[in-house]
Amino acid sequence: MIIFLGTFAGINKVEAETAALDVKAAGAILVDEQTGRILFEKNSETVLGIASMTKMMTEYLLLEAIKEGKVKWDQEYIVSPELSKMSHDEDLSNVYLRVEGKYKVEDLYSAMAIESANAATVAIAEIVAGSEAKFVELMNKKAAEIGLEKYKFVNSSGLNNRDMLKHFPDIVGDPDEENVMSAKDVAILASRLLHDFPEVLETSSIPEKVFAEGTEDAFVMDNWNWMLEGYKKIADRYPNYQQFVYDGLDGLKTGSTPFAGYNFTGTASRDGQRFISVVMNTGSQTERFRETRKILDFAFNNFKKEEIIPKHYQVKGNKTLPVTKGKEDQVKIYTKDAVNMVVKNGEKDNFQTTLTLDKKKINKQGELTAPIKKGDKVGTLTVQPKEAESLGFLTENGQSNITVDVIAAEDVEKSNWFVLVMRGIGGFFGDLWGGISSTVKGWF
Repeated sequence: MIIFLGTFAGINKVEAETAALDVKAAGAILVDEQTGRILFEKNSETVLGIASMTKMMTEYLLLEAIKEGKVKWDQEYIVSPELSKMSHDEDLSNVYLRVEGKYKVEDLYSAMAIESANAATVAIAEIVAGSEAKFVELMNKKAAEIGLEKYKFVNSSGLNNRDMLKHFPDIVGDPDEENVMSAKDVAILASRLLHDFPEVLETSSIPEKVFAEGTEDAFVMDNWNWMLEGYKKIADRYPNYQQFVYDGLDGLKTGSTPFAGYNFTGTASRDGQRFISVVMNTGSQTERFRETRKILDFAFNNFKKEEIIPKHYQVKGNKTLPVTKGKEDQVKIYTKDAVNMVVKNGEKDNFQTTLTLDKKKINKQGELTAPIKKGDKVGTLTVQPKEAESLGFLTENGQSNITVDVIAAEDVEKSNWFVLVMRGIGGFFGDLWGGISSTVKGWF
């Protein structure tokens, strides 16, 4: 039962404000990580190549398998001749893997996340699912499960299938296919990865690491994400990267192929406020970082987290609900928690609220039935920006707004049988007297 719709003061349209943000990318999006609110978009529904941003899905499935106990970090993988040959392909990003060499899952994961190592990624796919083909099935299944809509995965790494065919006779899909997604779906994937496995940032934020340190396979990996704040600490070794370094940036994944162009999913956090940006099919390796800086600057300079609804907020005109069979005939209701949202500077009040009561707890007369305990949920309050002035939210798990529980603010005990009987008798005679009065008045 929806019983109230309230609207706060109006503002200038977000579309008008973001029009000046000229992002040189075929597709792009900016979202608030906490709520999924979309703050900027450009062709975010267009399906484009994602290249090695694919590895975010591979990371998700590996971290999920580890969480479920199906894979262990210290588990060893033995390299096949085919995979070793792929790891020595100079046209691909890789760390070298020896034939019959044994490598821990943790090392392969670091190689995938930092060096974007493709052979190491295939190894992870085989560890998790038994084969590349079965892993691709898991990728597409997981994509549907988390609410992605515009996507297709044909391999675990993001390579063009032609590059896979050079080393493996069996592939998923056509020889020239690549993985594709929309910028919006990439943002949803990144959001889920950060939400479900925040530890991913521990690895994605590493600018430099030695693969298989202490062995003959030792290899210095430098992260393809040149915007990492961590590069400041090793500026002497990476002076050319300093022009791209961005305060607070700690992830997530780059990617490039001739088909996909240069892509980057970035995330940065400052003062407890985290944003996710995606740029797709930019013109060069450096342009993807310049455009990401432009988007993130827009975010940090124009948006901040505000308390939209305070804890124990009461909707005007609906501060109480009627109660039947209780010692009191009404109960006070309010929101269980506060609602915080990232909003444009000066636009804290540009929201509408909708109070929805739980139909299972309200009778036909709109009453709650005693007994009622303080803290009992009686409904929800939905908060969302004005439709005409909002770019909406990510549709992850069907969410398109922010909802907070509305609860009873106090106990209401059930009346004893004598009081209920007397109320019934009083009601009977009240109705009877009302009927007689109406009849008598009708005589004259």
